[in-house]
Formats: sequence, C-alpha cells, structure tokens
Amino acid sequence: MIERYTLPEMGAIWTDEYRFRTWLQVEIAVCEAQAELGRIPQEAVEEIKKKANFDPKRIAEIEAEVHHDVIAFLTNVNEYVGDAGRYIHLGLTSSDVLDTALSLQLVASLDIILACLEETIQAIRYQAQKHRYTIMVGRTHGVHAEPITFGFKLAGWLAEMRRHRERLVRLREEVAVGKISGAVGTYANIDPRVEAIACAKLGLKPDTASTQVISRDRHAHFVQQLALLAATLERFAVEIRNLQRTDVLEVEEYFREGQKGSSAMPHKRNPVRSERITGMARIIRGNALAALENVALWHERDISHSSVERVILPDTCILLHFMLREMTDLIQNLLVYPENMLENMNVYGGVIFSQRVLLALVEKGMSREEAYKIVQGCAHQAWNKKGGNFRQLIENNDQVRKLLSAEEIAVCFDPQQHLKHLEVVYERLGI
Repeated sequence: MIERYTLPEMGAIWTDEYRFRTWLQVEIAVCEAQAELGRIPQEAVEEIKKKANFDPKRIAEIEAEVHHDVIAFLTNVNEYVGDAGRYIHLGLTSSDVLDTALSLQLVASLDIILACLEETIQAIRYQAQKHRYTIMVGRTHGVHAEPITFGFKLAGWLAEMRRHRERLVRLREEVAVGKISGAVGTYANIDPRVEAIACAKLGLKPDTASTQVISRDRHAHFVQQLALLAATLERFAVEIRNLQRTDVLEVEEYFREGQKGSSAMPHKRNPVRSERITGMARIIRGNALAALENVALWHERDISHSSVERVILPDTCILLHFMLREMTDLIQNLLVYPENMLENMNVYGGVIFSQRVLLALVEKGMSREEAYKIVQGCAHQAWNKKGGNFRQLIENNDQVRKLLSAEEIAVCFDPQQHLKHLEVVYERLGI
C-alpha cells in the first residue's frame, strides 16, 4: 500500500523551520567531513551535534539588523553551541549552504510527488481495466470520428503518466546535487574531499562544476518537468469537462451529498475540480517561465534568482501535489455513463461508420473518388437532421446495393470492427 501524503506535509517542506533544519544538516555534514579529514577536532563536532539548534523568531530578529539570512542563522546557532561554533562554516560561502540545502528540499518534494503520482497511475489503471470494453465515440476537432472505448482513452492517460514517472525519477537524480566549493566554486578555502564526504552523508552528489551557486538550469528543468506534468493533468481535466457537458454527459465528477453547484440555479452540477486543476496548471506554466529567466545570472553569481525561487519553488510543488491528489480522487470516483456513450455514438444513424462503408465499396472495385462521393452524400444528408439515418440511406442507395449485400453492410456498422486490435495497446501497458 502506498503511503498517503497530505497537503500540509508538502507545505511543511517549504517552511522556515524545515529550511533552517536543512541548513543545519549541511553545516553539520561539513563539520563531520572536516573532522574525518583531521581538519577540526572530533570533540568539537560532537559538541556541535549535541548543542546545535536554532529559533526562527530569533533568526528573524538578527536578520532585521544584519540583513543577511545565513549570517543571522549562524549567529543564532552559535548562541546555542558556544565556543565549538567557531568550527561551523569554515571555508564556506552562503550559497554552499543555501543551494545544497535547497537540493534537499527539492528531493523531499519529489519523493512526495512521486508517491502521489503512483496513486494517480493506479487510479487510472483501475478505471482503464474496468472500462476496457465500454464503447464510446472518439472525437477529433470536437466532432464525432470513429468508435473507441473509454478504457482505450484512459490507456493513453496511463501511458502518459508512466512517462512522467520515468521523467521524475531521472529528475530526482539530476537535482540531488550539492556544492561545498567556496566563494566562486574554486575550492580555494575548502578541500574538495570535504564536499564529497558531506554530500555523501546528505544523499547528494557533488555538482560537476559549480560557480558560487549550482547553475540554475537544474532548477529550471525541475520546474519545467513539474509544469509538463501539470499540463497533462490539465489535459485530463479538460477532457472530463468536455465529456460532462450537458449535451454530452458521458462522464461526470462525483457530486457529493450536500454539495451545491450554483447560488442561483439549483440544478447545476459543475465540473469545479477539473476547472480548478486547469487554472492551477496555468500558474505552474508561468512559474516555468520565471525559472527559465533565473538561468542567466551575472558572472559567477548574483542574487536575482533568490527572490523568484522563494515564490515559484514552494508554490509549484504545493500546487502540483494538490493537483495530483485532486485528480486521483476525481478519477477514483468518476461517474461513467455507458448508455449515454452508446446513444451519442449512434446519433444520425451511425455516420461515424462512414470509413468502413467507404473501404468496403473500394474493396468491391469502386474508385475511391466515387465511393467517397456516395458515402459523403449520405452522411451529409443525415448529419444534424432530426431523425437523420445514415445507415438507412446507405442501405437504400442503389449504387451501394449493387456491390454490398445486407450482411456486408451490417458488418460495416459493427463497432467491434474498430476495437479488434486494441488488445495490442492493453498488452503493451500490461492491463
């Protein structure tokens, strides 16, 4: 059973308390590495580990005076540690701590997102299996095309979400990097071995070639990948919204007892959760653009990226986490109406089977141009007319009857002909 996460847990990763805790993790890991290399006394490290702590309110007080968050943090930590605190932050620059700790936050966020993504995948998989043979009309340009099944539609969703899972696993590896390389990344005042040891203790790898910061292409990629997942969730949401339209009503969001859809119209049952997901995807896409703007910094580093990241990284992670939970619940409780699907599919006497009739006539020796003209004429005669019946028009067409028997025409209107190869897709997906 996958452990279920709640929104506050994702939010907690982006609190000041959690952020300062990761800063302290980094500082202690560096102290441990320094001691292993004989650079500082082991006794001092033990004292630091025993006493090190912080108070977010006190840090805020100090920062109000010094206007530097890391200095405020270090000052407060040293108030707890005492004399051994002189070994904390030796040879480091602020970004050694900030960027390495930020990587820990990104990894923790991805772990939650991956767990939630797995729940969404399983919800889609279940519904795809359940509706494997639930026939409905496929649509292109919003217009009836040819028969599919609702399970086949969901199979496409499942394949897409599995691709996202693969991407996020790779992304986790890419962002799990730290840098303990000093003011401009040259290790002038810190041994590269300290970085290697400290990063290993934190579950990270040293950045290949950092400046004063970890290059922001990694962070831009992080937000872009989450934006891509958000776009997929929006695609599902838009599909649900379209299928819930009154004139379609093939699926519907679950409407809970006591829920109300409109202050004015008591009959309303609106796809509000799908619409909410659509709106949130727009925010995350905007964040992806801001992340791209952060890539270009002056020389070895400036601070223009910092204020942006304080907004876009927590917001993106928290929003996407919420979107995944919403989509999982939405799919698990989705109302599906197979009767409406059949009714919609057979509107106007089965015009959606026009290609089967066309191909049957061509196989009997009629030119494609002539067959197309006959079939299109019958389809357009039936289209959008009350009581219009394409099949009846085909059956009564003299040119068609010369080439096709009643049984052959019936085969053209058998929806199973369109579904006979879908097992190939299901087998690929293992459902």
